[in-house]
Amino acid sequence: MHADQATIRRILTELGDTWAVVGLSANEQRAAYGVAGVLRRHGKRIVPVHPRAETVHGEQGYPSLAAVPFEIDVVDVFVRSELAGAVADEAVAVGARAVWFQLGVIDDAAARRTRAAGLDMVMDRCPAIEIPRLG
Repeated sequence: MHADQATIRRILTELGDTWAVVGLSANEQRAAYGVAGVLRRHGKRIVPVHPRAETVHGEQGYPSLAAVPFEIDVVDVFVRSELAGAVADEAVAVGARAVWFQLGVIDDAAARRTRAAGLDMVMDRCPAIEIPRLG
């Protein structure tokens, strides 16, 4: 099971509004760009995390989670599954409260490590799809 509805609801409504979106660039054709826009419209602060550290949706970008100079509540991961585990580990290291692997991003071992570290974890889901389901 990749995430239960209670965990999804908690992440979206209770854990805080600062979302680092790993893999977010200024490329409007990428899914991360559209999902970040949905998150912003629902009151989330978006923090672009991408090697190019581009400004996206008016928000300063950073090359890594470790480079972000303030607390991150949720790390939303838009990278290939084989890279996602390292991002989850970095999310734990920087003190994030939750990790969200996007649709198609699956790493069961990383999910177990993240949960074992005390973070909420969602895998293979999209917050832009889940937000409207909250009602």
